[in-house]
Amino acid sequence: MMVFSNGQLVAQQVGKGSIVGKVVEQSSSSALNFATVAVYDNQNNLVEGSITDENGAFNLSVPFGDYYLLVEFMGFEPYKSPIFSISRENPRHIFENILLSPSFDNLEEVIVQGEKPLMELALDKRVFNVGEDLANAGRTTSDLLMNLPSVTVDTQGNVRLRGSDNVRILVDGKPSGLVSFKGSRGLQQLPASMVERVEIITNPSARYEAEGMAGVINIILKKENNSGFNGSFEVIAGTPTNLGLAANLNYRHKKINWFINYGIAKRKVPRIGTLYQEAFGGDTLFISDQSTEGVVNSIDNNVRAGLDYFFNENSILTGSYSLRRSDAHRITDIRYDDFIFNMDNMQSYSLRRQDETEKEPNSEILLTYKRTFDQKGHELTTVLTYLDYWENSDQLFTESTYSPEGVLIPSRSLVQTSINDEFEKQYLFQIDYTKPIGNEGKLETGIRSSFRDMENDFIVEEQNEQGDFEPIPGLDNIFLYRENIHALYGILGNKTKKLSYQGGLRTEWTDIKTTLVKTNEENPRNYVNLFPSAHVTYNFTEENGLQLSYSKRVRRPFYNDLSPFVTFSDARNFFSGNPDLEPEFTDAFELGHIKYFEKGTLFSTVFYRNTVDKIERIRTVDNEGNATTLPENLNGEQSFGLEFTTDYVLFPWWKIDVNLNFFYANIDGSNIQTDFTATTYSWNARQNSRFSFGNGIIAQVRANYQARQQIAQGVRKGIFFMDLSASKDILKKRGTLVLNITDIFNSRWDRYILEGEGFITYGDFQNVRRQINLSLNYRIKQ
Repeated sequence: MMVFSNGQLVAQQVGKGSIVGKVVEQSSSSALNFATVAVYDNQNNLVEGSITDENGAFNLSVPFGDYYLLVEFMGFEPYKSPIFSISRENPRHIFENILLSPSFDNLEEVIVQGEKPLMELALDKRVFNVGEDLANAGRTTSDLLMNLPSVTVDTQGNVRLRGSDNVRILVDGKPSGLVSFKGSRGLQQLPASMVERVEIITNPSARYEAEGMAGVINIILKKENNSGFNGSFEVIAGTPTNLGLAANLNYRHKKINWFINYGIAKRKVPRIGTLYQEAFGGDTLFISDQSTEGVVNSIDNNVRAGLDYFFNENSILTGSYSLRRSDAHRITDIRYDDFIFNMDNMQSYSLRRQDETEKEPNSEILLTYKRTFDQKGHELTTVLTYLDYWENSDQLFTESTYSPEGVLIPSRSLVQTSINDEFEKQYLFQIDYTKPIGNEGKLETGIRSSFRDMENDFIVEEQNEQGDFEPIPGLDNIFLYRENIHALYGILGNKTKKLSYQGGLRTEWTDIKTTLVKTNEENPRNYVNLFPSAHVTYNFTEENGLQLSYSKRVRRPFYNDLSPFVTFSDARNFFSGNPDLEPEFTDAFELGHIKYFEKGTLFSTVFYRNTVDKIERIRTVDNEGNATTLPENLNGEQSFGLEFTTDYVLFPWWKIDVNLNFFYANIDGSNIQTDFTATTYSWNARQNSRFSFGNGIIAQVRANYQARQQIAQGVRKGIFFMDLSASKDILKKRGTLVLNITDIFNSRWDRYILEGEGFITYGDFQNVRRQINLSLNYRIKQ
């Protein structure tokens, strides 16, 4: 059955019924509130679950089928019911009084082996239960996203959704310090074992921030709330070096639920690559043949602890504290072979080494209050968040240049240092309120304010002939970024028997100011924008629905987009921001269809986006072959795409899911350079097969292909890679042993060709190579 609420489609099975009852203590007949109630099908798969209210009562809605009920409460013997049926003839099953008796044998555990589906599809949102995906064992959250349909992650950790890097990434529905100075690459510090599920919302309503043209990726961290003590532990060992330990623990007693997550990982990430470039300086052709080899050794610590306090089942206060720290040591060696006119005319070669020590501590305090009222769907949520982030980078660069015969040229030897301190503090306040109107209508409204202050104290010094270090002109300054965004939204929706609809409007006031302190350069921006959204859903049958949606989105130039400081690890290729960058705006249209079959689901989408002032990084090369890459505002981009996602049970032992993405884009950068235009057709494909062999043995094979894509300045070549995973239940099904091999063929290379006025560049880099991991997960009452 498909239930429409506020214009959004929630997919469920055909036909539903209810299971109601009450849980009481056997000797006194007193109600047991907060008892865990779970419904399982006859294959032991968890179908639905809840906890009892203050009166010990529960009410669960389930599709038609055969089930049994499992009731647990700390200190009492569990109750397991006989199999019963929910059908059209018998849509309601009543348990009068379920009697629980005290346990006198230390609560011997009852273990029910169930499995969530990897993918849950709906028209407005897709949910991926990544904890069930074997390929994620022992890996990072960045790796985890790479395994999701519609999402691609390059070898440097940059995330794209449907081919666009303009995607808003949230953690538990809120901004996170992990997605800050480094953008989505910060997710490489978070173990995948701490993530419960990921939600992908490609055309969000006005309820969500307007940031993110391609949509929203919401990462939900693990937090159990089962009664009593429960948890899980994971130990990881892999090559190249990947050693880790993670724990997710929970204890619930009466009105308080305590939870803690901890993960530590030691990793070694090697990197290799080549860069060949021809640059035309007047009547001279400069040729540079560059090879890079490096390694990053890091230790990442993540801890998150908090509690839920249940004033009652309708009023919950949650507080949590997160602390993350990453310590890394990076060594990168680059060799530059320089030629004039042709590869037979070598002029010199240079050897450059980057030795960097990096520290990144960041913390987060979160306070949430949720109040639900007697009327179903009537609720109020308040969120307060504080983020504190700091990064210190201390780098030493040494460079020596030699003649073709290998003789040192002392006048071209360099010793440079770079010290870079970055700070961020952010305060977020948000209130969301939902109120049903009439029989089927709903009103949603809310306010949100965020205050963010960031600072970058940056200096690059070079050793002079006397051995003293002096700042390099233009590379000694303090960059300040202040961002205040205030938002107000309202959504009104209703539905008839088959049609549901909603319209929303979000108003955002943006106040941004950047300052270069030592040169007293200020660049303030202040603007108000309206962001409408609309969703219309039509339900042909209970298994067949269609949704048309529209939203206006924005990508504001962020800290790294605006900071004028350049990266210095590569002496020939510099990357920086652009203080004059303007925001880009997108009108996004989407038509989605979902069809349910007996053994699977088919989800298909057509989408169109029109973007103005598109932000794209542009590469320029001077007459000596030195390249600078920085973001520019192009005239715009028009893109059109098709997406198909399906999951299907071929046989009871073989489940398969497939995702195909086809898209077309017309990029207009003629305002930067006349020939900066590109029309591209590209596609991505992902297939995952999951095999159940019995006796707790499961295998999984995943293949990914990202086709060749034309970009504003050239071509991004295609990538194919394949992962293999297998697991075995051990220790009386309390433990699972997982072996996974990512990128079996070691084929995941970034390959590209860039062309511009007076140059052509060919790049081939492997930033992540084949990884073999073995992990053991042990569960306590889960």
